[in-house]
Amino acid sequence: MPTDLESIRLDKWLWVARFYKTRQLAAEAISGGKVHINNQRSKPGKEIKIGTHITVSKDTYRWDLLIINLSSQRKSAKEASLLYEETAESFEKRQQQIQLQREQRELFDFNGRENKPNKKDRRLIHRFKQIQTES
Repeated sequence: MPTDLESIRLDKWLWVARFYKTRQLAAEAISGGKVHINNQRSKPGKEIKIGTHITVSKDTYRWDLLIINLSSQRKSAKEASLLYEETAESFEKRQQQIQLQREQRELFDFNGRENKPNKKDRRLIHRFKQIQTES
């Protein structure tokens, strides 16, 4: 993916690299301290260049990235992944977190629909509450 850009706004790059669905969400994350440039907080309008180190924290995951390319247009996820290079430690840590979450989901297997009361159960609950308030 050839580029003729020397620099680009941080919020726009995060949007182009598909870390956030909109530039507004990217700007809010940057302002909220979820994105760091060279281990320092930044502003959404900060100009970044190739070779810049970025740390992105989103949900429970964290990416340590090195910018290897710039683009001003949002493209497919496959092409977006060519814009950065993730450190090996960051990748391994994220994979471990994903695996741990899968195991916990299988272990606890909570489905809200199974525990939701049906019409008969709700009537019993209402009767019980009514009896409690009368006495």
